[in-house]
Order: sequence, then structure tokens, then C-alpha cells
Amino acid sequence: MTKYFPPTIDQLLAKLDYLSEDGRALVRLAYDFAAKQHEGQFRSSGDPYITHPLAVCDILADLRSDAETIAAGMLHDVVEDCGCPPETIEALFGTKVRDLVIGVTKLSKQTARELEPTDSHGGTVPGPASSNGGSRPSTPSRQEEWAENMRQLFMSSVEHPLILVIKLADRLHNMRTLDAIENKDKRKRIAQETMDIFAPVANRLGMWQIKWELEDLAFRHLEPELYDQLKKKIAQRRRGRERFVKRVIEMIEKDCREAGIEVEVSGRPKHIYSIWRKMMRKGIPFEEVYDIHGFRVITKSVTDCYTVLGLVHTRWTPIPGEFDDYIARPKENGYQSLHTAVIGPGGVHMEVQIRTREMHEMAEQGVAAHWRYKEGGGRYDAEFANKVAWLRALVSYEEETKDATEMVESLRTDLFGDRVYVFTPKGDLLSLPSGSTPIDFAYYIHTEVGHRCRGARVNGKMVRLDYKLQNRDRVEIITAKRGGPSRDWLNPHLGYVRTSRARSKIRAWFRKQKREQNIVAGKQALDRLLKQHKLRSVSYEEIAQVFDFENVDDLFAAIGYGDISTERIAGRLITLKQREAEEEEPPPDLQSLIPEIAVPPRARPGDEVTVRGVEGLLTRMAQCCNPLPGEPIVGYITRGRGITIHRADCKNILNRNEPERLIQVEWGFETPTYSVPIIVKAWNRAGLLRDVTSVVAANGINISSTTTQTNKKSPFASMILTIDVKDAEQLTRVMHQIERVPNVFSVERLRV
Repeated sequence: MTKYFPPTIDQLLAKLDYLSEDGRALVRLAYDFAAKQHEGQFRSSGDPYITHPLAVCDILADLRSDAETIAAGMLHDVVEDCGCPPETIEALFGTKVRDLVIGVTKLSKQTARELEPTDSHGGTVPGPASSNGGSRPSTPSRQEEWAENMRQLFMSSVEHPLILVIKLADRLHNMRTLDAIENKDKRKRIAQETMDIFAPVANRLGMWQIKWELEDLAFRHLEPELYDQLKKKIAQRRRGRERFVKRVIEMIEKDCREAGIEVEVSGRPKHIYSIWRKMMRKGIPFEEVYDIHGFRVITKSVTDCYTVLGLVHTRWTPIPGEFDDYIARPKENGYQSLHTAVIGPGGVHMEVQIRTREMHEMAEQGVAAHWRYKEGGGRYDAEFANKVAWLRALVSYEEETKDATEMVESLRTDLFGDRVYVFTPKGDLLSLPSGSTPIDFAYYIHTEVGHRCRGARVNGKMVRLDYKLQNRDRVEIITAKRGGPSRDWLNPHLGYVRTSRARSKIRAWFRKQKREQNIVAGKQALDRLLKQHKLRSVSYEEIAQVFDFENVDDLFAAIGYGDISTERIAGRLITLKQREAEEEEPPPDLQSLIPEIAVPPRARPGDEVTVRGVEGLLTRMAQCCNPLPGEPIVGYITRGRGITIHRADCKNILNRNEPERLIQVEWGFETPTYSVPIIVKAWNRAGLLRDVTSVVAANGINISSTTTQTNKKSPFASMILTIDVKDAEQLTRVMHQIERVPNVFSVERLRV
């Protein structure tokens, strides 16, 4: 990848020739101030630190940002790194510059080095910013503080969207110079954050050029081998591609010239990350990605756009299903263009985008261009409002949850993830996160519609409430006159709700109910959980203490409200139990006699369990305790049958008097399935076994054996099913679903 060299201040000022003299003077003043503040500080690359603000301003200049925004970009690190008071910035540069700088600075000094690649990419920077000595906070604290910083950044951007523009320019330069970080894990963490948060933000703001570059740079560090392979394959086609692109451009220009239409035509290969995504989406190798050639036609008017589309379709055969009219129906971020795919010369598939000059500027510069029109009193106020409308949704997230981690996760799923487009009964088009259900749709329409949702029709047919909506579905919600949501909707294993918005509304409804009702419901849910996971030895008080509740009633109420899920409780308790088991004093002559091997070998593909120090030994799962991946295990050397794997707390192991036959083992590569017996108890009825086995089959789980016991004198039935599951999470999910089968009142894991 071409090395990026930041401009000098004189080169930057020359590039800002579109600003007034006063505007350039403000930028020069900001540079002089920042250079003095950052004096003696260096980047991890060894470059003087001032090169970073210059690079950020260079990117902002490409977006033709105003003088105050560029000044804020020059000063964006002086508060965080140099201890400069915000009041000084306001006195020298004005209120707007101060607000933008404070918004971008929203990272605490304690964690900025570790959480963000801003400044010196986490390297040591002399001066006030390095007072913590580069100490690394604990993982939970780091994650929570990172989420809080992200929350503050986005909330600040609701009032000042240009904060995000500066932050994207900051992140783009840091990604361009990410190789300066020696720590590979840190590079990957920064790249993953860029892919998860900042590239989607650029997309939402309509800043396509920055989005593509961020994605390619992040992909380069996340999958370096794949990136290099694709880059080499694209380079191998370069000479032929250049001839092809030149030929197609000449043909389009000739057709437009004969039609009396003035156009600008350009051709480029698709970006590496977009090519890889298409390979993954369609399950095809690079050689079968034919439309890696993209062409852009820029016209003077909307009418000309449609005329050019006709000319392109007349010359080349359009590919069915590959035409999108984003002019008549813009994307959520305001993007407008005509997209079509055709079979070009030599049978090569190619994509053609057609748009006006104004549409092109908006597509490349996004909200930055809209802001220029807005500030200048132009006619783009409404479009600017649409482009940043998603930021206003953050206010509702802020009101509905004070948990920063949950809010950031909501952004990832609800705002930045893939989308599905569905229709209301009146024909209005709605965009929802991919995987949304009728309940998500109902809450999107109105909170009360969600609360009273009792059923749904999709394309005229009744569907289950956990049905996953598909593109072009027509959705109708069936409501009751009164009532509220079901607590089952909050259970992630049941798949009723996908969006954080709907979950927040449901929790808010339960929070308004009487505390006593929620205490009862929460206690019942917790009892059911402890019974299913054989955790009855854990007291309510212990659980309340683990989750920092003052008393058990507060714990029960929180579960009833939906503020804390039983799955989260189960995960924490199982983890704690495992830790306690590891820390407890082992039975006499047991743990001390298990051979200790310092370095375990890597498991080979297909190995369920790794025996420390030895590869390839025959192992089998003990039928008495049926261990699952993730649970503590120990090996028992049998006579002639290899090593039997038991749970570490299996009674058959603890009661044996042959500690010399025990050996340390650990889980290796994941194997397809593990057989686990469960017992289902229910009031007997016709079709009970069919309904239970249907739930298991719907989860793609095989039933190895089943035994049903009934008695004519008793209304009860019990079934023992041996099912093949991948892991404990899949087991928990299917047990939850079986418990919802009519007449079933108990589902437990069977242990001998």
C-alpha cells in the first residue's frame, strides 16, 4: 500500500484556496498553537506529533470543510495530550471550535492510549498525556470505559455532527499509519473497532470514499493473508483491466456525445473488501467475481441520468435483478444514484453508476458537503436533516438505557448492521436491522402496537412471532385491545426480538408494573434457571452479591423487569463455579498425582480433547456425566479402551482410589456434536412426543434415542431424550424452547 506523507502547513494552506483569507488565517493560527503545544512529542513511527493534526486537516480539506472545522481538526488532541484548558481554545478560536474539540476529545486520559489509536497510537508520548506510564487497565474496566467513551462521543455528535467527521478523519490517518504499532493484537483490536464502528459511521454519514478506505485498511490488518492474495490477483489483471476500462469509457462517451449529453466517465476496480464480501456472500472464488469493474457517469441533470441509463442498456444487456434506482428512492443516509449491472464487451460483467455532480459530491463527502450547503443557507437543509437523522435515534437509546456497553451494542446491531426492507399494509417502506421479527416491526411502528402485538401476517399468511422478516415482505400486525408484552420476548434463546430498541421498550413496560409482580416473576424465572443447570446449591444471597444487588428482592425485581437476563446469571454462575472448582483443595491424592505437563501440544483437527503432552490418543466421553465443551474435565486411563473423559466434579472420578490413572486433559478442536441426555416432564396428552421432537428438529439437533414413560393411573409423562448438541449454549436454548411446549412443566439435564 502506498505510504502516506502528511502535507506541510504551507502545502495545506495552498490546498485551502477555497477558504477566505480570514479562514486560512484561522487555520494558520491553529497550527502555530498546536505545534507549540505538541512540541517534543512524537508518534510511534518517530515522526513529530504535529504531523498527525496536519494529516487530519488534509483529509478534512479533501472534504472541503469550513475553516472552523479544520481548525478543530488541528487542535483535536491539545486538550487530551497537552492539558490545554478548553477555555483557552474558546478565547483564541471561538465557541464552535471549542465545542468540536471537546466533542472529539471525549476520551478519558487514563484509557485513551489503550482504547484509541489517536495521538501516538498508544506509544509513549512525552508530556502530560503520559503520566499514567502506559499502565494497562483490566479487561472489564477497559471494555466498560471504551463503551462509555463511545457513548459520550456519539451523544456529543447529536448536537454537532461535524464531531464525527473530524473523528473519522482522525481514525483514517491512524489506520493509514497503523503499521507503526508493534503489538499485533492491538493492531487487530483497532482494526476490528474500525470495521465495527467507524466504517459504518462513515456509511451512515454518506462518506463513501472514507468508508471504503477504512474497510480496506481494517481488512488488511484483520486478514493480512487474504488481503495480500486478493491484491496480487487484482494486480495480475491490471494491464488487461486498464485496456478494458479505456475501451468502455470511450464507448460510453461516444454514445452520450451523439445524444447531446455532456458527461464525465471514470472507471475503477472494486475495493478489495467489497470483492471479498461478495465472494463470501455468494460462496464463489475470486475467479468467478466477474463484475470487479465499476464505472461512474456524472451528468448535469437528473433527466440526463435516466437518458444515460437508457443508452447503457441499449448498448449492453442488463443483468436481471441488478438495477437500483436510488434517485427516486434514496438510501437512508441520503445517497442518490442509479446503479445497474450489464454484460459488457467480451461478456465481462460490469457495474455502472450514474448520478449528477451534486449527487456525486454528496456521495463522496457526505454530511460534510451537506453541512456546507446548510451553513450557506442553500437548499439542502432537508437532505442534511435526513442524513443525520439516525443520530437523533441515539437520544432515545440514551433515555432507554444508561448502560454504555448496551448502548454501543445497540448501535452495532440496530444502526450499523445489515438491513432488511419491508412494507407496511399501506405500502410504506421501512428499514429494519437484518434478522428482525414481527415484534421488532411492531415496536418500530409504535410502542403501543408492540405492547399489544399478539400475531402477525406476512404477505397475507399468518406467521410465528419469531419469524425472520425478509426483503419485500408485507407485514401486518394483529393487536389485542389491551395487555402487554410477554417476558418470553426478552429471552434471547427464543428469538422473538432482534433489535435493542424493542428490548428497551419491553423492559420499560415491565419496569412500570408493580414491583411485587416483578419480584414474583423474577424469582420464578431464577428458580427455573437454577433447577435446569443443577445450581440449587447457590443461594439467592450469593447471586445478589455477585451482581451487586443490596438484597434478593432487588435481584428478583431486576430479573422481572428484564434488566438482567437469566442467561447472563447462568453464564456468570457457571464461570464462578468453574473457578471455585479450580481453586478448591483437591481430594486426597487426586490432583497432586495427575502428571503436570508444562506445554500442551496443539490439538489436531478432529480431536475432541487434547491429552497434555501426548497427541492422537483414543478418547471417549464418559456416559455417567456427559461433559460438554467449556466444562472442566479430567481424563481416566482405562484398560484397553483409551482415555475416558469425565467432568472434573464427576462422582465416579472423585470416589475412585486410583489417582495414578488420572491425567490432565483439555478441550481441543470443536467436534460436530456431543450426546447429552435430558429429561422432560409434562402432563400427558396426545401428540406430546411429536411436539417435543419437532422443537428439537427445528434447531437442527439430532435425537440419538428417546424413552417415554407413562402410567394410565397418572396424568404425567416423562421422556428421556439423548440429543446431539454442539455446546452448552445450544443445549440451554433448546431446553428453553422445549419448556414452552404446551403441558411441559420441567426440562432438566440428566446426570447419572
